[in-house]
Amino acid sequence: QVQLVESGGGLVQPGGSLKLSCAVSGLTMGYYAMAWFRQVPGKEREGLLCISSNEGRVYYQDSVKSRFAISRDTVASTVELQMNSLVPDDTAVYYCAAAYLGCHYDMNYWGKGTTVTVSS
Repeated sequence: QVQLVESGGGLVQPGGSLKLSCAVSGLTMGYYAMAWFRQVPGKEREGLLCISSNEGRVYYQDSVKSRFAISRDTVASTVELQMNSLVPDDTAVYYCAAAYLGCHYDMNYWGKGTTVTVSS
């Protein structure tokens, strides 16, 4: 059974940083592109960035390019999202996802999300 479990969400002040982690089990992570998405209640889920199986980065949102970074540890089966210079508009539920075909294809597996709140 494939499981993606996000952690690390919480309350952070504007301008602060947060690192999210996604623990992956039930699949060989090295074969998958791993991505982070987010969703604000009442809005559509949006892709943020993705890391391919060969470590290439794809940014779905230019607005996060200078502030967010993605990394993966295939041995530990984790993928992380480092978020810096957070603003209230970054408040959302953040999801980890895996895509067998690559960053530009539909995600095959999703986590249940972790909530990030940016507020003073």
